[in-house]
Amino acid sequence: MSGVRDVAELASAAAAEEPDRVAVVEAAGRRLTWAELDDEVGRVATGLGLAGVVGAQRVLVAIGNRLEFVTTYLGVLRAQAVAVPVNPRSTVDELARMLEDSGSRIAVADADTAAAVRAAAATLPGPPRVVVVGEPSYDELRAAPGRPVPLLQDPEKLAALLYTSGTSGRPRAAMLTHRALLANVDQVAQVEPPMIRGDDVVLAVLPMFHVYGLNAVLGSVLRHRARLVLVERFDPDGTLEVIDAERCTVLPVAPPVFAYWEDEPDLVDRLQSVRVVLSGSAPLSAEVAERFTARTGIPVQQGYGLTEAAPVVTSTLCSAAPAPGSVGAALPGVELRLVDEDGRPPEGEDAGQIQVRGANLFSGYWPDGSGGPDPEGWWSTGDVGFLDHDGDLFLVDRLKELVIVSGFNVYPTEVEDVVAEVPGVSDVGVIGVEDPRTGEAVVAYVRADSTAGDPAALVEAVHEHCARRLARFKRPSRVEVVEELPKTVTGKVQKGRLRGIERRRTLGLIE
Repeated sequence: MSGVRDVAELASAAAAEEPDRVAVVEAAGRRLTWAELDDEVGRVATGLGLAGVVGAQRVLVAIGNRLEFVTTYLGVLRAQAVAVPVNPRSTVDELARMLEDSGSRIAVADADTAAAVRAAAATLPGPPRVVVVGEPSYDELRAAPGRPVPLLQDPEKLAALLYTSGTSGRPRAAMLTHRALLANVDQVAQVEPPMIRGDDVVLAVLPMFHVYGLNAVLGSVLRHRARLVLVERFDPDGTLEVIDAERCTVLPVAPPVFAYWEDEPDLVDRLQSVRVVLSGSAPLSAEVAERFTARTGIPVQQGYGLTEAAPVVTSTLCSAAPAPGSVGAALPGVELRLVDEDGRPPEGEDAGQIQVRGANLFSGYWPDGSGGPDPEGWWSTGDVGFLDHDGDLFLVDRLKELVIVSGFNVYPTEVEDVVAEVPGVSDVGVIGVEDPRTGEAVVAYVRADSTAGDPAALVEAVHEHCARRLARFKRPSRVEVVEELPKTVTGKVQKGRLRGIERRRTLGLIE
C-alpha cells in the first residue's frame, strides 16, 4: 500500500477514507467503526507517551481477543514503542520471565490476566506499571485525545517481540521490525485469488497474541479494510453461532478445529456464509481437508509460516494446482530453497532443510539479534521438506523436537526442566503424540529416584507442579513412570524409542 510505513498507519488510512464502516466487532456485541478504531488507537498512543513510554521501550500486552487488544497493540506501534503480545493464559512464572527478559516498562492486562500479571510484576526489582482494562488505570491511559505523532522514519525500527523458541528449543523473543510486519501483509495481499477481500467478514478466533492472528489475520484485515469479528476463545458450538450471526466469510483456523466440527450435524447450514477456510499454524492432513470440503463445499487453503517470517511463507492459493498434502508455493516476494546437512542443495528429489529469504524475515532473537538471517538474507527454519516440480512445498519432518498443540509450539526442553524440579524425579523425557483434538499432545516419561515412593503419587505431583509452572497447552496430558529411559552412549534420551512405544500403544500392541 503506497506511502504506508507501518501496520498502525493502515487504520488511519481506512479512517480517512471510510470512517463510518464497521471495522471490528466483538462476539459480545461491541463494535468500532474505522473512525472510532483510529481514535482509540490514537488515545492509547498518546497515553503511552504521557506515561513516559518513548520509542523502542517495550509494552507487554496480556489481553484476550477483545477490542482492547487491537487498540492497545496498534497504539503501541503508533507510539513507536515495542509491543510484546503474550499468551493471556501464561503462568505467573512465565509472565515474570517475559517481563524481565523484555524489560517492559508497562504491562497491559485485562480482568482475566490482571492477577497473574500483577503477581509476576511484583517479583521483579523496579516492577513495571500494570494497567488493567476495565479499571481506572486503563481509562486514564486512553483518556486524552490522540495527538499527531511523527511518521515512522526508519522501517527497521523494532515493532514487536514475539516469544517463540527459535532453533534452540529455548523460548526467546523474535525481533520483528515494522518492515517485516508490513512486508508480510503486502506479500499476502499480492496473492491471487485473495485470501481476504475488502467485503469480507473475517473470524478472529485464533489468539491475537499469536503471530498468525496478529499479522496474518489482523494485518490483512487492516490492509483490505475488511471486518474483524473477535471471539474470545474457540467453542465448537458457540463459534458456529458467531459465524452464522455475523455472516463470516473467511475462517482462519488451526487444524484442531476440523476435528471438533466433524460430528456437528448442522455444519453445512451454519457455514452458509463462508467462502473460504484458511488453515495454518500446524500441518493439516489432506484427508481431513478433503473430507471437510466434500461435506461443506468450502475450499480449505493451507499455508506454512513461522513467527520469524511474520508469518506466512507459502499458500496453496499460490499453487497452479496444489497436490494433496502440499502447503502450497511461496508467496510473492518470498524465496524458498532446500539444503542438506552440508548446506548444499539435496540430490535429486531428496528432502532438505527449508531456508527462507524475504523482506518479511525477523532481525534475529532478542536482545542481540543472534540467530537471524545469514549475510545473504537466508534463514534456516529447522523444518524439513521437499519441493515438487511446480515449486509446491511438502513438509516432511522437523529438525527441532517441538510439539505443536492446537497450533502452539511446545518445546520439550522447557517442559523437561519443569518436570525435573519435582521431588522424586531423577530423569525425564518429553515427546509429542498424536491427538485427534489438538493435533499433538505432550507426554512425559519419568524415571523415579529412590525417594519417590508410590508411582501414582509421583504422577499426581508432576501434574500439580506443571499446572503451577506451565501454560495449559504445555502441560503433559499423560505422565508415564518407567524404570529406565532409553539412552544413547552419550547419555541423551532416545526419544525415537519413546515415540516407538507410543506408536505400539496406538496400534494396541501394548497397554
